[in-house]
Amino acid sequence: MRGSLTITSAITDPALLDLPWNVPLGEWDDQYIAALPKGLSRHLVRFAHLSGHVIAIKETTDDMAGGEYKMLRVLQSLEIPCVDPLAVITDRTNDDGDPLPSVLVTRHLKFSLPYRALFSQQLRPDTATRLVDALALLLVRLHVIGFFWGDVSLSNTLFRRDAGAFAAYLVDAETGKLFSGGLSNGQRENDLEIARVNIAGELMDLEAGGRVDDELDPIKVSNGILAAYRTLWSELTGKESFSSSERWRINQRVDRLNELGFDIEELDIKTDDEGTTVRIQPKVVDAGHHQRRLLRLTGVDAQENQARRLLNDLDDFSARYSKDDYDEEMMAHDWVAKVFEPVVRSVPRDLKRKLEPAELFHQLLEHRWFMSEQQTRDVPLAEALNAYINDVLRHRRDEATVIDPPTGTITLPVAAQTGSVPAVTDDEQDWRLKV
Repeated sequence: MRGSLTITSAITDPALLDLPWNVPLGEWDDQYIAALPKGLSRHLVRFAHLSGHVIAIKETTDDMAGGEYKMLRVLQSLEIPCVDPLAVITDRTNDDGDPLPSVLVTRHLKFSLPYRALFSQQLRPDTATRLVDALALLLVRLHVIGFFWGDVSLSNTLFRRDAGAFAAYLVDAETGKLFSGGLSNGQRENDLEIARVNIAGELMDLEAGGRVDDELDPIKVSNGILAAYRTLWSELTGKESFSSSERWRINQRVDRLNELGFDIEELDIKTDDEGTTVRIQPKVVDAGHHQRRLLRLTGVDAQENQARRLLNDLDDFSARYSKDDYDEEMMAHDWVAKVFEPVVRSVPRDLKRKLEPAELFHQLLEHRWFMSEQQTRDVPLAEALNAYINDVLRHRRDEATVIDPPTGTITLPVAAQTGSVPAVTDDEQDWRLKV
């Protein structure tokens, strides 16, 4: 690296200085590049190695790099699922002193992939629906905090496995704005329309290339985000009125929100002058109800659906082996020591990168259930674990960098780009740049 640089960074890793910032990103040598699949982007994006981790580097303008870096840090502080911003690097020049684009550096999200890499030959309708549902939940979480995305799409999202579903993470925030007073209905509907049009275009692009199932209807799937979003938004923010004799409906509303994975910090409860009608409305809702409960009880950090499944197993363990002098925390400690940790430790070292621990435990429970159903008996966990490791896990690819959808579709990684190849080939450009 030559010349002067300006680095704004959330980390203090001197290895950043060892990367060849004096070379255009598209010309970086293979020794720096990590061969990972990536999604479509208007900007040149490459993955590189840094101190044992993988980082994503995006070439863009000074203002856009700085603005997106700050926005991602704000979203992180608000516990929104998004990529981890590491640094903004400006004042780059080549060896001849000519200016080079500024870059935004983020940490690669392990066990995640762009939507185009979640299948190999054909995208199935149920997989597409799960992706859209995950994106709808992410969009609701963003709108709850007053964030207008402005470019909602599958391309600007990463997906991680979450116990039979997907968890969506925001990747591209360069068009986003955060409004302290919240969003108007018009702003929310604008984001929804952007999402609907973008998703339809992305799926049509795949359809034109013969990469979707014949039964998949891009318009129907893209319209699905409207229904999923509005149902969830109404449940989280809608007002509800009922007779004062039906006060149990307050607890019912709270339970429904908890089941959706949200906690309520405050309820607005009002009665009429005669005290015959009660109106309630959630004031503040936070996602991650099951995640937080699992983390508080066990120290295990998992996705929301994974946490729900693990908590169900913990509750079953508590019902079977409860002791009069044991409280919830003590039973959780027993479950971790006698069930969860032994399972994770039993996985051979060469297979540990196949799945993250929480997803592995979820799939083990699924495998045990199927074995028990087939054999019409209660299969012990140890027996199911041995069968799962040998019959299923050993034949999977490492998911630290590549995953496949829960529908069982066989997946292949997208070929990584090396040398001076441009970020997007001529026959696979971002469809939004063609209209």
